[in-house]
Amino acid sequence: MIFFQIPSNGDRNYGYLVGCEKTNKAAVVDPSPDPKPCYQKARELGLTVEYVINTHTHSDHTGGNRFFQKETNARLVTHKSAKTGDVGVNDGDTLNVGKLTLTFYHTPGHTPESMCVLAGNELMTGDTLFVGKVGGTSTRDQALVEFDSLKKLMTLDPGIRVWPGHNYGVRPSSTIGEELKSNPFILRLNSFNDFFWLKENWAAYKLEHGIA
Repeated sequence: MIFFQIPSNGDRNYGYLVGCEKTNKAAVVDPSPDPKPCYQKARELGLTVEYVINTHTHSDHTGGNRFFQKETNARLVTHKSAKTGDVGVNDGDTLNVGKLTLTFYHTPGHTPESMCVLAGNELMTGDTLFVGKVGGTSTRDQALVEFDSLKKLMTLDPGIRVWPGHNYGVRPSSTIGEELKSNPFILRLNSFNDFFWLKENWAAYKLEHGIA
């Protein structure tokens, strides 16, 4: 499998390039705000980009869609609830990129259409899960939805690698197992009240514990 995490400018955004080394077919995930690094990497490797996948519809994750559609005729993949893509997927759906199979997990909370994408052992989490942190929410109801989504992700194999949509954490990637042991939000998944308290008091918590 071909897999690259690619800095894409913006607010420390990451784009991802995933592909099948047997067929040279590929997909890009959240190649924005600057799609050119992902595009140039694909060209360098001689890959045909068949799909652009958005983990959610915020502009810093979708701004490169038109560029890729123009340059590669790639089809846009989003969660069905977004109603913006050429291909709509639901929780548990799969998509073949050459001989590589991608699996989609609907993880609402940060946005209603948020989803994560699993390629082999690599989980691209968008703005649902960061290294040591979780995606932002505005209301208690949104936090509760995110709480349930995170609980679902934490049932995945502990060895699966976590690749976030931004470089907001202590390092660029992690694993499910590492997040289970060290992410303060994940450590509070036994109690929504504790989880929500941390969301409400995150700034003070970071200061107290010396978290950037």
